[in-house]
Amino acid sequence: MNFTLVELREAKRQIDSIIHKLNETVKTLESKDSPERYKSQLTLAKRRIKALTISVELIKNELKRNDIQN
Repeated sequence: MNFTLVELREAKRQIDSIIHKLNETVKTLESKDSPERYKSQLTLAKRRIKALTISVELIKNELKRNDIQN
């Protein structure tokens, strides 16, 4: 599938925002009195952060590749 540079930049911006919100969620859950109660939520949030971080890196690579070709 081909995406425009505008679409890739917007996707990166949106993913960066989601990562930021997930990081804030992790901080909040870890600061609770009994963070062990939130183990599954923390695990899920951290896995999502990792997956989204990979996505951002792939988008950045695609943007670089397109910049080189143009």
